[in-house]
Parts: sequence; structure tokens; C-alpha cells
Amino acid sequence: MLKACLNGTRRRDEHPAVPLTPAELAADAVRCAAAGVAAVHVHPRDDTGAESLHPAVIAAAVTAIRASRPGLPVGVSTGAWIVPDPAERVAAVRAWTVLPDFASVNAHEPGAAQVAAALHERGVMVEAGLWTPSAVDAWRRWSAPTGRVLVECMDEQVETALADAAAILAALPDQRPPVLLHGEGPATWPVYAEAVRRGLHTRIGLEDTLLLPDGTQARDNATLVTTARTLAPH
Repeated sequence: MLKACLNGTRRRDEHPAVPLTPAELAADAVRCAAAGVAAVHVHPRDDTGAESLHPAVIAAAVTAIRASRPGLPVGVSTGAWIVPDPAERVAAVRAWTVLPDFASVNAHEPGAAQVAAALHERGVMVEAGLWTPSAVDAWRRWSAPTGRVLVECMDEQVETALADAAAILAALPDQRPPVLLHGEGPATWPVYAEAVRRGLHTRIGLEDTLLLPDGTQARDNATLVTTARTLAPH
């Protein structure tokens, strides 16, 4: 599976094509689906441009994408930087009026197990974000089932990112959910290639990189997806 990560924490001043509004996210999702992705991951924004887990903000983004591209699975982030207080994060999830298909939870963050449990209670598939080998242990203590494991190589040094990928993957149990492997910044494309080599799910988009493999700036998310499909079709 190839997933498009449309915006993340990116600001418009980092790249003019970063989608922020529900309409922009929906239009990008349509283009990326046409280019061949099987799902999209988004960080919905409020009217000020800030990331938010507010029910109305989540509902607007998810509804817009589904209306424009019915059937395309939509996921969101529950990163602690969006709502730092774990109890407030859980309350936000329980208040959602429109549910995404899946949501990522970073296992190393305070309250991660409780957020994952709240998502599972709502019927949202949980993605476990694992940034380090030690995060694997935290994840394995969750009570909530996990639908997908995200091996997320956050170091931008290529050699370190690839070593981190190998270490986290080695720490995973033999019986595990499907795994998605990805990197960020300069390590994005090398880690993408490693995911393909290992036969794992992966992702691409402006959240992870603004550049094509040759170092030139990508025009938009669809260009990144098209390039990824050319390098290694999924």
C-alpha cells in the first residue's frame, strides 16, 4: 500500500502547495488517488491554520475528502503536540462527530495507550507510530488492538534513519499487524526504497519531503506520488 501524507505540520511558507483547508485537502486527495495511492493521512487545521482535534475541524476535513473521493480511506494524526494534555486528547476523540477511517498514535507519547483505547472504542482503526525500538515495548503494553504499525524514521541522516528502521523492525514481534515504513527529510527517498525492498507499506507526501529524488522541489503531493509510483509501483 502507498499512502499520501498530505500536509503534516507544514506551513504554507514552506511550500505553496501545502493543503490546509478542507477543500484543499479534498482536492489533493483526489489528485493523489488518481495517481495511485490507497489512502491519505492528513493533519486538519482550524480557521487560524493551527492543527486541531476539535470535532468540527476533524469533521470538516474528513467529510470534504469523502465527498470528493468516496471510498478513499482517510486518516488523521493524534500527535501530542496538537493537544498536549492526554485527558484532553482522549476527550477530543470521544467527542468526534465524524470518524476518520484510521488515526495514528505515537507510542512514546504520554497517554498514548488511552488515546488508542478511545479510538478503538469509537471504531477507528489504530495506527501505532513507533519512532524508536523502546517505543515497541510501550506499544506492546496497549490493550487496544492495532490495525497497522508505522515504523517512522525521524532522523534526517540517511545512514541513521536506515539503521533505526532495521532496529525497530527487528524489535517487532513475529505476529504483528501490517507494517508501514517511512522516513523524513533527506532520508525520505532512501527509506522509501528500503520499504519497497522489504515489501512493506510506505507513504510519500509533503509532510515528509518537499523534494524529488533528484533534489529539485516537487510541484505538489501528486507529483511526489507519481514519482514514487514510477520508482517502485505498489
